[in-house]
Amino acid sequence: NLRCIGEITDSWFQAGVVLTSGVNSVFVLGYSGTIMVHLGWIAGVVGLVLATAISLHANMLVAKLHEFRGKRHIRYRDLAAEIYGRKAYYLTWALQYVNLFMINIGFLILGASSLKACYVLFVEEATMKLPYFTAIAGFVCILFAISTPNLSSLRVWLACSTILSLIYIVVASVLAAKDGMNAAPRDYSIHGTTASKIFSIIGASSNLMFAFNTGMVPEIQATLRQPAVENMLKALYFQFTIGVVPMYAIIFIGYWAYGASASTYLLSNVSGPVWVKAAANISAFLQSVIALHIFASPAYEYMDTKFKITGGAFELKSLTFRIVARGGYLVISSTVSALLPFLGDFESLTGALSTFPLTFILASHMYLVAKKSSLSSLQQSWLWLNVVFFSCMSIAATVAAIRLIVVDSKKYHVFADV
Repeated sequence: NLRCIGEITDSWFQAGVVLTSGVNSVFVLGYSGTIMVHLGWIAGVVGLVLATAISLHANMLVAKLHEFRGKRHIRYRDLAAEIYGRKAYYLTWALQYVNLFMINIGFLILGASSLKACYVLFVEEATMKLPYFTAIAGFVCILFAISTPNLSSLRVWLACSTILSLIYIVVASVLAAKDGMNAAPRDYSIHGTTASKIFSIIGASSNLMFAFNTGMVPEIQATLRQPAVENMLKALYFQFTIGVVPMYAIIFIGYWAYGASASTYLLSNVSGPVWVKAAANISAFLQSVIALHIFASPAYEYMDTKFKITGGAFELKSLTFRIVARGGYLVISSTVSALLPFLGDFESLTGALSTFPLTFILASHMYLVAKKSSLSSLQQSWLWLNVVFFSCMSIAATVAAIRLIVVDSKKYHVFADV
Protein backbone atom coordinates (compact mmCIF):
# COMPACT_ATOMS: atom_id res chain seq x y z
CA ASN A 1 0.00 0.00 0.00
CA LEU A 2 2.23 2.79 -1.29
CA ARG A 3 -0.39 5.46 -0.63
CA CYS A 4 0.03 4.99 3.11
CA ILE A 5 3.60 6.16 2.80
CA GLY A 6 3.06 8.63 -0.01
CA GLU A 7 2.60 9.00 -3.75
CA ILE A 8 5.51 7.87 -5.95
CA THR A 9 5.99 11.36 -7.37
CA ASP A 10 8.46 13.00 -4.99
CA SER A 11 11.67 14.52 -6.35
CA TRP A 12 15.14 13.67 -5.09
CA PHE A 13 15.33 17.20 -3.70
CA GLN A 14 12.25 16.68 -1.51
CA ALA A 15 13.75 13.43 -0.20
CA GLY A 16 17.02 15.27 0.41
CA VAL A 17 15.18 17.92 2.41
CA VAL A 18 13.47 15.21 4.49
CA LEU A 19 16.84 13.61 5.24
CA THR A 20 18.49 16.98 5.93
CA SER A 21 15.64 17.92 8.28
CA GLY A 22 16.47 14.78 10.25
CA VAL A 23 20.18 15.61 10.40
CA ASN A 24 19.56 19.24 11.41
CA SER A 25 16.66 18.54 13.70
CA VAL A 26 16.55 19.95 17.20
CA PHE A 27 18.96 17.16 18.24
CA VAL A 28 21.83 19.30 16.89
CA LEU A 29 21.40 21.56 19.93
CA GLY A 30 22.64 18.71 22.09
CA TYR A 31 25.62 17.32 20.19
CA SER A 32 28.19 19.74 21.63
CA GLY A 33 27.33 18.34 25.05
CA THR A 34 26.66 14.69 24.18
CA ILE A 35 29.50 14.18 21.68
CA MET A 36 32.27 16.79 21.86
CA VAL A 37 32.38 17.07 25.67
CA HIS A 38 33.14 13.35 25.91
CA LEU A 39 35.54 13.12 22.95
CA GLY A 40 37.42 16.42 22.95
CA TRP A 41 38.64 18.35 19.91
CA ILE A 42 40.79 15.78 18.11
CA ALA A 43 38.64 12.68 18.56
CA GLY A 44 35.45 14.72 18.14
CA VAL A 45 36.43 16.29 14.80
CA VAL A 46 37.93 13.07 13.39
CA GLY A 47 34.93 11.10 14.64
CA LEU A 48 32.42 13.43 12.97
CA VAL A 49 34.22 13.27 9.62
CA LEU A 50 34.52 9.47 9.75
CA ALA A 51 30.90 9.07 10.87
CA THR A 52 29.78 11.21 7.92
CA ALA A 53 31.70 9.12 5.38
CA ILE A 54 30.77 5.75 6.89
CA SER A 55 27.09 6.70 7.21
CA LEU A 56 26.93 7.86 3.58
CA HIS A 57 28.45 4.55 2.45
CA ALA A 58 26.04 2.46 4.55
CA ASN A 59 22.95 4.34 3.39
CA MET A 60 24.04 4.06 -0.23
CA LEU A 61 24.19 0.27 0.15
CA VAL A 62 20.56 0.20 1.30
CA ALA A 63 19.46 2.60 -1.45
CA LYS A 64 21.06 0.42 -4.15
CA LEU A 65 19.03 -2.59 -2.97
CA HIS A 66 15.70 -0.79 -3.38
CA GLU A 67 14.84 -2.56 -6.65
CA PHE A 68 16.32 -5.94 -5.72
CA ARG A 69 15.08 -8.88 -7.84
CA GLY A 70 12.99 -6.61 -10.04
CA LYS A 71 10.72 -5.30 -7.27
CA ARG A 72 10.59 -2.01 -5.38
CA HIS A 73 10.91 -2.65 -1.65
CA ILE A 74 9.13 0.19 0.12
CA ARG A 75 9.93 -0.89 3.67
CA TYR A 76 13.17 -1.91 5.34
CA ARG A 77 11.56 -5.08 6.69
CA ASP A 78 10.29 -6.08 3.23
CA LEU A 79 13.79 -5.78 1.81
CA ALA A 80 15.24 -7.89 4.63
CA ALA A 81 12.54 -10.54 4.09
CA GLU A 82 13.31 -10.68 0.36
CA ILE A 83 17.00 -11.31 1.05
CA TYR A 84 16.92 -13.52 4.17
CA GLY A 85 13.40 -14.94 4.46
CA ARG A 86 10.30 -14.23 6.55
CA LYS A 87 11.99 -14.40 9.98
CA ALA A 88 14.19 -11.44 9.07
CA TYR A 89 11.03 -9.41 8.44
CA TYR A 90 10.09 -9.50 12.11
CA LEU A 91 13.63 -8.91 13.40
CA THR A 92 14.07 -5.88 11.16
CA TRP A 93 10.61 -4.63 12.04
CA ALA A 94 11.49 -4.80 15.76
CA LEU A 95 14.85 -3.06 15.31
CA GLN A 96 13.37 -0.29 13.20
CA TYR A 97 10.52 0.49 15.55
CA VAL A 98 12.77 0.46 18.59
CA ASN A 99 14.95 2.95 16.70
CA LEU A 100 12.08 5.23 15.70
CA PHE A 101 10.34 5.02 19.08
CA MET A 102 13.49 6.09 20.91
CA ILE A 103 14.19 8.87 18.41
CA ASN A 104 10.68 10.14 19.07
CA ILE A 105 11.34 10.08 22.81
CA GLY A 106 14.36 12.28 22.15
CA PHE A 107 12.24 14.75 20.16
CA LEU A 108 9.70 14.93 22.97
CA ILE A 109 12.43 15.55 25.57
CA LEU A 110 13.96 18.29 23.43
CA GLY A 111 10.58 19.80 22.57
CA ALA A 112 9.73 19.94 26.26
CA SER A 113 13.15 21.40 27.08
CA SER A 114 12.66 24.18 24.52
CA LEU A 115 9.23 25.05 25.91
CA LYS A 116 10.58 25.12 29.46
CA ALA A 117 13.56 27.29 28.40
CA CYS A 118 11.14 29.77 26.81
CA TYR A 119 8.91 29.75 29.91
CA VAL A 120 11.86 30.46 32.22
CA LEU A 121 12.77 33.52 30.12
CA PHE A 122 9.49 35.24 30.98
CA VAL A 123 8.55 33.90 34.42
CA GLU A 124 10.84 34.87 37.28
CA GLU A 125 9.52 32.34 39.79
CA ALA A 126 9.13 29.42 37.41
CA THR A 127 7.14 26.64 39.07
CA MET A 128 6.22 24.45 36.08
CA LYS A 129 8.55 21.47 35.74
CA LEU A 130 9.78 19.55 32.70
CA PRO A 131 7.14 16.76 32.84
CA TYR A 132 4.36 19.34 32.36
CA PHE A 133 6.06 20.65 29.25
CA THR A 134 6.50 17.07 28.01
CA ALA A 135 2.74 16.63 28.26
CA ILE A 136 2.17 19.87 26.29
CA ALA A 137 4.68 18.79 23.63
CA GLY A 138 2.98 15.40 23.35
CA PHE A 139 -0.45 16.99 22.93
CA VAL A 140 0.75 19.28 20.12
CA CYS A 141 2.38 16.28 18.40
CA ILE A 142 -0.92 14.40 18.59
CA LEU A 143 -2.77 17.28 16.91
CA PHE A 144 -0.15 17.42 14.14
CA ALA A 145 -0.20 13.62 13.63
CA ILE A 146 -3.99 13.62 13.28
CA SER A 147 -4.01 16.40 10.68
CA THR A 148 -1.04 15.13 8.59
CA PRO A 149 -1.86 11.66 7.18
CA ASN A 150 1.41 10.72 5.41
CA LEU A 151 4.92 11.81 4.40
CA SER A 152 3.89 13.28 1.05
CA SER A 153 1.39 15.58 2.79
CA LEU A 154 4.36 17.14 4.61
CA ARG A 155 5.47 19.15 1.56
CA VAL A 156 4.68 22.63 2.91
CA TRP A 157 5.81 21.60 6.39
CA LEU A 158 9.22 20.57 5.08
CA ALA A 159 9.84 24.17 4.02
CA CYS A 160 8.69 25.32 7.46
CA SER A 161 10.99 22.77 9.10
CA THR A 162 13.98 24.03 7.11
CA ILE A 163 13.27 27.65 8.06
CA LEU A 164 12.77 26.73 11.73
CA SER A 165 16.05 24.77 11.75
CA LEU A 166 17.91 27.74 10.32
CA ILE A 167 16.44 30.04 12.98
CA TYR A 168 17.60 28.07 16.01
CA ILE A 169 20.89 27.02 14.42
CA VAL A 170 21.80 30.59 13.42
CA VAL A 171 20.66 32.07 16.74
CA ALA A 172 22.46 29.44 18.83
CA SER A 173 25.62 29.71 16.72
CA VAL A 174 25.75 33.53 16.75
CA LEU A 175 24.99 33.87 20.47
CA ALA A 176 27.44 31.07 21.35
CA ALA A 177 30.14 32.68 19.20
CA LYS A 178 29.49 36.02 20.95
CA ASP A 179 29.77 34.32 24.35
CA GLY A 180 32.94 32.54 23.27
CA MET A 181 34.66 35.75 22.18
CA ASN A 182 33.89 37.43 25.50
CA ALA A 183 34.61 34.45 27.77
CA ALA A 184 37.69 33.48 29.71
CA PRO A 185 39.77 30.49 28.49
CA ARG A 186 37.61 27.38 28.48
CA ASP A 187 38.23 23.91 29.88
CA TYR A 188 38.31 21.36 27.04
CA SER A 189 39.55 18.42 29.10
CA ILE A 190 37.52 15.23 29.48
CA HIS A 191 36.43 14.84 33.10
CA GLY A 192 35.78 11.74 35.22
CA THR A 193 37.48 8.57 36.34
CA THR A 194 39.19 6.31 33.82
CA ALA A 195 36.23 3.91 33.80
CA SER A 196 33.65 6.68 33.37
CA LYS A 197 35.70 8.23 30.55
CA ILE A 198 35.81 4.92 28.68
CA PHE A 199 32.05 4.42 28.97
CA SER A 200 31.38 8.06 28.03
CA ILE A 201 33.62 7.78 24.95
CA ILE A 202 31.80 4.62 23.83
CA GLY A 203 28.45 6.35 24.39
CA ALA A 204 29.57 9.45 22.47
CA SER A 205 30.70 7.23 19.58
CA SER A 206 27.22 5.74 19.50
CA ASN A 207 25.77 9.26 19.45
CA LEU A 208 27.97 10.04 16.43
CA MET A 209 26.31 7.33 14.39
CA PHE A 210 22.87 8.24 15.72
CA ALA A 211 23.38 11.83 14.50
CA PHE A 212 23.51 10.91 10.80
CA ASN A 213 21.13 8.00 10.37
CA THR A 214 17.36 7.65 10.11
CA GLY A 215 16.91 3.87 9.81
CA MET A 216 14.15 4.50 7.24
CA VAL A 217 15.89 4.97 3.88
CA PRO A 218 13.58 2.49 2.04
CA GLU A 219 10.47 4.24 3.40
CA ILE A 220 11.67 7.63 2.14
CA GLN A 221 12.83 6.10 -1.15
CA ALA A 222 9.37 4.57 -1.64
CA THR A 223 7.90 7.99 -2.44
CA LEU A 224 10.49 8.85 -5.12
CA ARG A 225 9.71 8.92 -8.80
CA GLN A 226 11.79 6.77 -11.18
CA PRO A 227 14.69 6.22 -11.43
CA ALA A 228 14.31 5.66 -7.68
CA VAL A 229 17.86 4.46 -6.98
CA GLU A 230 19.57 7.33 -8.79
CA ASN A 231 17.23 9.87 -7.19
CA MET A 232 17.85 8.46 -3.71
CA LEU A 233 21.61 8.59 -4.21
CA LYS A 234 21.28 12.26 -5.18
CA ALA A 235 19.25 12.86 -2.01
CA LEU A 236 21.94 11.16 0.10
CA TYR A 237 24.72 13.18 -1.53
CA PHE A 238 22.74 16.31 -0.70
CA GLN A 239 22.22 15.18 2.91
CA PHE A 240 25.88 14.33 3.54
CA THR A 241 27.37 17.44 1.87
CA ILE A 242 25.28 20.61 2.05
CA GLY A 243 22.97 19.06 4.63
CA VAL A 244 25.61 18.50 7.31
CA VAL A 245 27.17 22.00 7.15
CA PRO A 246 24.74 23.61 9.66
CA MET A 247 25.15 20.67 12.03
CA TYR A 248 28.96 20.87 11.89
CA ALA A 249 28.83 24.62 12.51
CA ILE A 250 26.67 24.50 15.62
CA ILE A 251 28.54 21.53 17.13
CA PHE A 252 31.97 23.13 16.79
CA ILE A 253 30.88 26.66 17.74
CA GLY A 254 29.00 25.38 20.79
CA TYR A 255 31.95 23.35 22.03
CA TRP A 256 34.43 26.14 21.29
CA ALA A 257 32.32 28.65 23.23
CA TYR A 258 31.60 26.58 26.36
CA GLY A 259 34.08 23.70 26.38
CA ALA A 260 33.37 21.00 28.94
CA SER A 261 30.40 23.00 30.29
CA ALA A 262 28.44 22.76 27.01
CA SER A 263 24.98 21.43 27.90
CA THR A 264 22.80 18.86 26.18
CA TYR A 265 20.53 21.74 25.10
CA LEU A 266 22.77 24.52 23.79
CA LEU A 267 20.15 27.28 24.03
CA SER A 268 20.30 26.94 27.81
CA ASN A 269 23.99 28.00 27.65
CA VAL A 270 23.68 31.07 25.46
CA SER A 271 23.16 34.65 26.65
CA GLY A 272 21.52 37.40 24.61
CA PRO A 273 18.27 39.34 24.06
CA VAL A 274 15.27 37.60 25.59
CA TRP A 275 13.13 37.87 22.44
CA VAL A 276 15.87 36.34 20.29
CA LYS A 277 16.30 33.39 22.65
CA ALA A 278 12.52 32.99 22.86
CA ALA A 279 12.24 32.89 19.05
CA ALA A 280 14.97 30.23 18.88
CA ASN A 281 13.31 28.09 21.55
CA ILE A 282 9.88 28.30 19.90
CA SER A 283 11.48 27.41 16.55
CA ALA A 284 13.19 24.42 18.17
CA PHE A 285 9.88 23.25 19.64
CA LEU A 286 7.95 23.55 16.37
CA GLN A 287 10.70 21.80 14.42
CA SER A 288 10.70 18.93 16.93
CA VAL A 289 6.97 18.44 16.25
CA ILE A 290 7.51 18.21 12.47
CA ALA A 291 10.61 16.01 12.74
CA LEU A 292 8.92 13.64 15.18
CA HIS A 293 6.15 13.12 12.63
CA ILE A 294 8.71 12.17 9.96
CA PHE A 295 10.26 9.52 12.19
CA ALA A 296 6.91 8.26 13.47
CA SER A 297 5.52 7.86 9.93
CA PRO A 298 6.59 4.19 9.51
CA ALA A 299 4.72 3.32 12.73
CA TYR A 300 1.67 5.24 11.52
CA GLU A 301 1.91 3.58 8.09
CA TYR A 302 2.06 0.13 9.71
CA MET A 303 -1.08 0.81 11.74
CA ASP A 304 -2.93 2.25 8.72
CA THR A 305 -2.02 -0.78 6.60
CA LYS A 306 -2.76 -3.30 9.35
CA PHE A 307 -6.29 -1.99 9.82
CA LYS A 308 -6.88 -1.14 6.12
CA ILE A 309 -7.36 2.59 6.63
CA THR A 310 -7.46 3.96 3.07
CA GLY A 311 -10.03 6.75 3.19
CA GLY A 312 -9.47 10.47 2.82
CA ALA A 313 -7.58 12.36 5.49
CA PHE A 314 -10.72 13.77 7.09
CA GLU A 315 -13.23 10.99 6.51
CA LEU A 316 -14.80 9.98 9.82
CA LYS A 317 -13.36 6.44 9.92
CA SER A 318 -9.85 7.58 8.96
CA LEU A 319 -9.91 10.54 11.34
CA THR A 320 -11.21 8.48 14.27
CA PHE A 321 -8.59 5.80 13.71
CA ARG A 322 -5.74 8.35 13.66
CA ILE A 323 -6.99 9.95 16.87
CA VAL A 324 -7.01 6.59 18.67
CA ALA A 325 -3.95 4.91 17.13
CA ARG A 326 -1.55 7.83 16.75
CA GLY A 327 -2.81 9.48 19.93
CA GLY A 328 -2.18 6.28 21.89
CA TYR A 329 1.31 5.90 20.42
CA LEU A 330 2.25 9.46 21.39
CA VAL A 331 0.73 9.21 24.87
CA ILE A 332 2.98 6.21 25.55
CA SER A 333 6.00 8.02 24.07
CA SER A 334 5.30 11.14 26.14
CA THR A 335 4.97 9.11 29.34
CA VAL A 336 8.35 7.42 28.81
CA SER A 337 9.92 10.80 27.95
CA ALA A 338 8.63 12.34 31.17
CA LEU A 339 9.67 9.32 33.28
CA LEU A 340 13.30 9.22 32.10
CA PRO A 341 14.28 12.55 30.51
CA PHE A 342 17.97 11.67 30.01
CA LEU A 343 18.59 12.78 26.43
CA GLY A 344 22.24 11.77 26.00
CA ASP A 345 21.57 8.36 27.49
CA PHE A 346 18.70 7.71 25.09
CA GLU A 347 20.78 8.82 22.12
CA SER A 348 23.48 6.33 23.13
CA LEU A 349 21.01 3.49 23.67
CA THR A 350 19.25 4.21 20.37
CA GLY A 351 22.55 4.11 18.51
CA ALA A 352 23.58 0.91 20.25
CA LEU A 353 20.36 -1.09 19.96
CA SER A 354 19.16 -0.06 16.54
CA THR A 355 21.33 2.41 14.58
CA PHE A 356 24.37 0.13 14.57
CA PRO A 357 22.41 -3.04 13.64
CA LEU A 358 20.11 -1.39 11.08
CA THR A 359 22.41 1.06 9.34
CA PHE A 360 25.76 -0.71 9.49
CA ILE A 361 25.53 -4.41 10.38
CA LEU A 362 22.36 -5.30 8.47
CA ALA A 363 23.03 -2.97 5.52
CA SER A 364 26.53 -4.36 4.94
CA HIS A 365 25.45 -7.99 5.31
CA MET A 366 22.36 -7.58 3.11
CA TYR A 367 24.47 -6.07 0.36
CA LEU A 368 27.02 -8.86 0.78
CA VAL A 369 24.35 -11.56 0.42
CA ALA A 370 22.46 -9.84 -2.39
CA LYS A 371 25.49 -8.90 -4.53
CA LYS A 372 28.01 -11.59 -3.53
CA SER A 373 28.49 -12.95 -7.05
CA SER A 374 29.43 -9.51 -8.42
CA LEU A 375 31.71 -8.40 -5.55
CA SER A 376 35.47 -8.73 -5.54
CA SER A 377 37.22 -10.45 -2.63
CA LEU A 378 38.39 -7.03 -1.42
CA GLN A 379 34.84 -5.66 -1.42
CA GLN A 380 33.58 -8.74 0.43
CA SER A 381 36.34 -8.39 3.03
CA TRP A 382 35.45 -4.73 3.54
CA LEU A 383 31.78 -5.54 4.09
CA TRP A 384 32.62 -8.35 6.54
CA LEU A 385 34.91 -5.95 8.41
CA ASN A 386 31.95 -3.57 8.77
CA VAL A 387 29.72 -6.36 10.06
CA VAL A 388 32.22 -7.55 12.69
CA PHE A 389 33.39 -4.10 13.81
CA PHE A 390 29.92 -2.63 14.24
CA SER A 391 28.66 -5.79 15.96
CA CYS A 392 31.36 -5.29 18.59
CA MET A 393 30.55 -1.57 18.81
CA SER A 394 26.85 -2.34 19.23
CA ILE A 395 27.51 -4.65 22.19
CA ALA A 396 29.94 -2.23 23.86
CA ALA A 397 27.65 0.77 23.29
CA THR A 398 24.64 -1.07 24.73
CA VAL A 399 26.53 -1.83 27.94
CA ALA A 400 27.76 1.78 28.15
CA ALA A 401 24.30 3.26 27.54
CA ILE A 402 22.58 1.03 30.11
CA ARG A 403 25.26 1.98 32.64
CA LEU A 404 24.66 5.69 31.95
CA ILE A 405 20.89 5.30 32.39
CA VAL A 406 21.37 3.40 35.67
CA VAL A 407 23.77 6.07 36.99
CA ASP A 408 21.41 8.91 36.03
CA SER A 409 18.38 7.05 37.41
CA LYS A 410 20.11 6.92 40.81
CA LYS A 411 20.95 10.61 40.58
CA TYR A 412 17.42 11.75 39.62
CA HIS A 413 13.93 10.56 40.59
CA VAL A 414 11.31 9.63 37.99
CA PHE A 415 9.59 12.58 36.30
CA ALA A 416 12.76 14.55 37.08
CA ASP A 417 13.02 18.25 36.30
CA VAL A 418 16.43 18.11 34.60
